[in-house]
Amino acid sequence: MTSGQSDTPVLDVRGLSVEYASENGTVRAVTDVSFVLRRGEVLGLAGESGSGKSTLAYAAARLLPDSAAITAGEVLYNPGAQRDRTGAPDKPMNLLNLSTEELRRLRWSDLAVVFQSAMNALNPVMTLGAQIDDVLLTRRPRMRGRARRERARELLRLVGISPDRIRSYPHELSGGMRQRAGIALALALSPQIIIMDEPTTALDVVVQREILSELLRLREQLEFAVIFITHDLSLLLELADRVAIMYAGRLVEQATQRDLYRTPRHPYSYGLINAFPRLRGPRRVALGIPGTPPDLRTPPSGCAFHPRCPLAFDACQATTPELRPAITGSAQLVACHLYDPAYRPAPPDTSEIAASYDARAEGSRV
Repeated sequence: MTSGQSDTPVLDVRGLSVEYASENGTVRAVTDVSFVLRRGEVLGLAGESGSGKSTLAYAAARLLPDSAAITAGEVLYNPGAQRDRTGAPDKPMNLLNLSTEELRRLRWSDLAVVFQSAMNALNPVMTLGAQIDDVLLTRRPRMRGRARRERARELLRLVGISPDRIRSYPHELSGGMRQRAGIALALALSPQIIIMDEPTTALDVVVQREILSELLRLREQLEFAVIFITHDLSLLLELADRVAIMYAGRLVEQATQRDLYRTPRHPYSYGLINAFPRLRGPRRVALGIPGTPPDLRTPPSGCAFHPRCPLAFDACQATTPELRPAITGSAQLVACHLYDPAYRPAPPDTSEIAASYDARAEGSRV
């Protein structure tokens, strides 16, 4: 736990489900997902494209398109989780019950978003200073113009951009600087929660490293919580405090980054981690996960991962597994029948999962 972290939940998502309406039928994009985000914590959401991670985060922030509908669940936001207040603490509010005006007041000041493409998120015909000023003027109308300009310069300085760039337009900035500018906009009103949707996807690894280092420094300094969405699990193992793995709209594993790296429990988590070549240790073949993610209009019965899982057995096709402690008393949660005593008296260890992937890879070569 870092110095800015707390056990107090700032966001508590319970049983959230989301559906999309399409010409070809209803798509259940998120199914019965629950998680807790704590003060000052970086929670990573990982999974292949189409796993539901962005839909989950945007549903929690009430930013879904008109074609999507939240069909079940609660999103409880605790306004008193970070700011010290006198008197009785504020009670958690269900964001799904807020009116449009209540949501407008909450966004940016309490919950902000850094979108995947900074070039598309930033206004191309406004300077950086004008865009930050617009946010401040709208939400802090009593703030004088000089104070707003100083705040804009301060925000650019915080994210590693020269204050002189306050007069620059987005097209005059590099990709890394545009992404930093997006983070500066998100920080303008000192929110408690920032959702970051694959903010470094289009950047080279050097710029990516700089931005992530900057993000961690700002988190320590300002004590905001982060939901970081990415398909790159290796990135989250360096950045996040906890990681939640999604597959076919469900959470299949939740763990600290240390536990997930050392002992990935779900066969899908193991496959994601080992799809990347390692920089240290003995040389080994990077193993990809066979097959493709399922069509969510007609998902497989039982565990959605069973058609691709090298350890699947009969129960996996018949019954959907529940998210449960991998080992009794463990904080590492996994949705897999391999850890259910009703089907298997002793859970598998990582070496057994590794051997099953190796055997499948060897069989494919023959």
